[in-house]
Amino acid sequence: MADADDGKRYIFLDPDGSGSGQGWVHVIVAAPTGVVYQNQGGGFGCVQYEQEGYLIPLLGRDLDDDLKAIFVGELKGRGSRRLDWPADLLGRLRAAVAFFVRGSANRDDLFPTPLVLDESRLSEADEAWVPVLTPDGPGVLVWENSD
Repeated sequence: MADADDGKRYIFLDPDGSGSGQGWVHVIVAAPTGVVYQNQGGGFGCVQYEQEGYLIPLLGRDLDDDLKAIFVGELKGRGSRRLDWPADLLGRLRAAVAFFVRGSANRDDLFPTPLVLDESRLSEADEAWVPVLTPDGPGVLVWENSD
């Protein structure tokens, strides 16, 4: 957990579980912003994850359906940290995170680009916390944990 005297602001995503049933999905792009976003992940393990950066909300209904099918359905809510991903499940995860986002306003390439699973950080992947590559660099895809 963070030191309250570190000068950063901490924002817990969905602190009271009020997002239940809404299907929210966000991307946290890693950047030295002084704002740290926290999200509970890991299925029934209830792991507290955090990333400093800026938040990009993804809009739409049921955006987390494919992610839930993997982490709640296939993996039964047990989490997946350091999972040896079978090829077919890894392919499904790659497809499930490929949401289209735009680069930041201070870039020339503002065309929507799909997120890409950051397989160099695959060991960090867990329910409600998946490392991705964005048009602006590394980040994590987050959604409401299943527990």
